[in-house]
Amino acid sequence: MAVIKKFRIKSFKKSESLLELQNVSKSFGERKILDNVSLKVNRGEILGLLGPNGAGKSTIFNLITGLIKPDYGKILFGNKDSTNFPIYVRTREFKIGYVPQYGGYFSDLTTYENLKAVAEILIKDNREQNSKIEYLISKFELDYIRNIKASFLSGGQKKKLVIAIALLGDPKILLLDECFAALDVLTIQMLQKIIVNLQTEERIGIIICDHQARDLLTCVDIAMILSNCKIIAQGTPKELINNAEAKNAYFGETFKIN
Repeated sequence: MAVIKKFRIKSFKKSESLLELQNVSKSFGERKILDNVSLKVNRGEILGLLGPNGAGKSTIFNLITGLIKPDYGKILFGNKDSTNFPIYVRTREFKIGYVPQYGGYFSDLTTYENLKAVAEILIKDNREQNSKIEYLISKFELDYIRNIKASFLSGGQKKKLVIAIALLGDPKILLLDECFAALDVLTIQMLQKIIVNLQTEERIGIIICDHQARDLLTCVDIAMILSNCKIIAQGTPKELINNAEAKNAYFGETFKIN
């Protein structure tokens, strides 16, 4: 395992809760997806979600953004019950950034035009718009592709662009859905460093959902295994891969991260 993360946050002396799911349950028709699931994300913490297909990882993201509502339970931002708040309120008031597995950009617009289009919605002042765009172009080393249409970018370039777009609104919480999928090793390492830098420099609370378990465990503080509608195991990466239930449900006996 590459040394991407030099430290992991195991506890917070003064924890500031950004997001909490309390005893959340969700079914689609007769199929139960989540059953009494609770989780919490503090400022400056990176949480990883792992689990087999259909375990409910994407459902958790949809509940957080407000795309769907839970059948039972509460969703809190800070100490505010926001279970019934619509998407636009959650995005504006609670500063949620979302990086989807696919898309998240306008194919026919250049890198700069993509950032400008979203900045015009989120930032009122023109000078502030331009300042923020140039800052993100510099931060993510996008200057050499600023005038290239997004449809012609590589997978890693597109992912950097979408993360930059998600940061235009200064999010407190960043959701990354399958961010390592279909990328080469060097690009994955680049994204891992970006994620850890966002934690240390911006103190953003980050949730990563991915099937690339080794890549995810390299850069998170805490991870959870979802299986059979519940969180069956959670802890630091080292704790998790030694957890018997996690091995039985997800990792198997031979999985290692170094």
